[in-house]
Amino acid sequence: MTNSAARTARLALVGDRSPNVASHTRVPLLLDALAERDRLHLDAYWIPSRDAEAEDAVRGFDAVWVLPGSPYRSEAGVLAAVRTAREEGIPFLGTCGGFQHALLEYARHVCGLTRVAHAENDPDADDFLIEPLACSLVGHEAVVRIEPGSLAQAAIGSERTVERYFCAYGPSRHLDTLRAHGLRFTGHDEDGHVRIAELPGHPFFLATLFQPELSGDGSRPHPVVRALARAAVEHAAREAGMRA
Repeated sequence: MTNSAARTARLALVGDRSPNVASHTRVPLLLDALAERDRLHLDAYWIPSRDAEAEDAVRGFDAVWVLPGSPYRSEAGVLAAVRTAREEGIPFLGTCGGFQHALLEYARHVCGLTRVAHAENDPDADDFLIEPLACSLVGHEAVVRIEPGSLAQAAIGSERTVERYFCAYGPSRHLDTLRAHGLRFTGHDEDGHVRIAELPGHPFFLATLFQPELSGDGSRPHPVVRALARAAVEHAAREAGMRA
């Protein structure tokens, strides 16, 4: 086994940890499976959304995963964690609420859409980036079609996948502006709605409106989760090499 394969990477789990959120209870199983099946060792730390407001909250980590569980206690904290990962090249995964807030952060800080809001967090806002879906996806499975040559396609290994949804909010406005500023939408459902976003040029920046962490029984991590783990271990190896 190579040194990079043996290295343990530090993973920041951003969200308000709760035994009532299925994604949160699934994480320990996934970490064990990644270590046992894939020899990908992650040392995970939970960062509550309010703690994530601190400037250095996720600095020094090898990956950041913003997990579901919105509305978060601190929208600002989650957005700060996303921004740090985006600007500093830290591997990032956002699932469900993490997807929504990754888009919100990008819209505000890259596109200059400073007034856009998330309808769940600010229902009286004038301009929603993330709004209630016409048909809630809670408890729904659906096909996602993935663009060839994308990070998502490389991670999943297919141009078609069936995924589980638990989201009632999604993006529909300002998508052209997000695209024009470099964000890439690489997964869509059969109605053409955005379900995956990624950021070209970043070591690993992926967001899904579905929840890959809930795939199966947790004994075989979803390819997206495995891809994040690999990116984290590679980041740890690069950082160690720079310090050597």
